[in-house]
Amino acid sequence: MKITIPMNEQKLESGVCPSFGRAPYFLLYDTNTNESKWLPNSAAESSGGAGIAAAQLLADSGADTLITPRCGENAEKVLSSANIKVYRSVDGTAKKNIDALIEGKLSPLSEFHAGFHGHGG
Repeated sequence: MKITIPMNEQKLESGVCPSFGRAPYFLLYDTNTNESKWLPNSAAESSGGAGIAAAQLLADSGADTLITPRCGENAEKVLSSANIKVYRSVDGTAKKNIDALIEGKLSPLSEFHAGFHGHGG
């Protein structure tokens, strides 16, 4: 499984970034090799459509799972079409969230917001 998580810092011990589309980095964690890679989020500074562009970045990375606190509807459409499963993160570090997912303790993210459309967030 290739898990992605929006992050503010490039450390497994850091907390999950509350913003999906505007996260500075994405952790790409491969459960088969236990390897961590960091993808700079080129969409973070865009004036609009950051979630859609971030979702496309993850689709292009080969990820099949996303752990995030929230996600917009338009980004979810891109993730869904790329067959990326989305799970709601829990409070704590990226490592804690990866472990929780592997142990079957994370719930699928089922509510997607309309997006902020240039209003910040």
